[in-house]
Amino acid sequence: MAPFEPGYLSLFHSGELLKRVKALETRLADCDLCPHNCRVDRLQGEVGFCRSGSVPLVASICAHHGEEPPISGTKGSGTVFFGNCNMRCVYCQNCQISQNPDAMRTKEMTTSELAKQLVYLQDELRCHNINFVSPSHFVPQMSRAVYEAVPLGLKIPLVYNTGGYDSLSALKLLDGIIDIYLPDIRYADNAVALRYSGVKNYVPVVRTAIKEMYRQVGNLKVDAREIARKGLIVRHLILPHNLAGSEASLKWLANEISPDVFVSIMAQYYPAHQANKYPELNRRVTAEEYEKVTRIMENLGIENGWLQELDASENYQPDFEREGHPFQP
Repeated sequence: MAPFEPGYLSLFHSGELLKRVKALETRLADCDLCPHNCRVDRLQGEVGFCRSGSVPLVASICAHHGEEPPISGTKGSGTVFFGNCNMRCVYCQNCQISQNPDAMRTKEMTTSELAKQLVYLQDELRCHNINFVSPSHFVPQMSRAVYEAVPLGLKIPLVYNTGGYDSLSALKLLDGIIDIYLPDIRYADNAVALRYSGVKNYVPVVRTAIKEMYRQVGNLKVDAREIARKGLIVRHLILPHNLAGSEASLKWLANEISPDVFVSIMAQYYPAHQANKYPELNRRVTAEEYEKVTRIMENLGIENGWLQELDASENYQPDFEREGHPFQP
């Protein structure tokens, strides 16, 4: 088997990567990088829905061992948690860094500094990949950091770990740059998405985005060690009272993407952030709700992927403000 080479390397050597980076950076002046289309000039310090300017905010850089098995592997996923977000999920488990600008544990980091950290994750921590979490509002800066990291030796796959509210035009500029797409499909109802995540037209946006991601990378491919090299993994978080519309979303994935699509069903929901203000969200998922989703998976014949245990909500409660939380080397 020929050794794997991430697509961004050939784009770098052909000059195409720099063209893509410049095209993305130009859009910061009249920002339309995500479906909010705020049209603010981020290069001049204006901010829109994501509250972010031209310099990336980084909340955490670490070897993350809590992702799906082919992402974390044995050495961990080299994870970059960006600050802020282009969604406002009232139950966000990462709210300390995504939605609380006064207390956020984030740091402005130049793309050159970030590029060095990407290589550190690869060379010193021996991570299997670089995993950009909540990158939708920092796509130009992320791409610039990758461009600057290649001459420093970056050569491992890139993971685009997103809530799914992504611009089709921005995703097209990432074609060949991103190796592994890891989007959420949170809802099957636009009104529910607006109420709980503050985004309009979520269903057509996320479905269009996932179709484009799949077009670019196809089904998941792994190496001899079962480590992901390229492909799509779609995450779906079970919510109380079927607010996530699990059956409709999973049926769409099986019928419109591929019956072989890799799906990660997450049961880690708990009432984080502002969820206690919404009675329908103010509890964990029940065994009955959990088992219903597993039956849907079976009935649809979706066999590829992972299913979190029901008690995952007890074990997964991130705290970015705790002493010793990894930030940067």
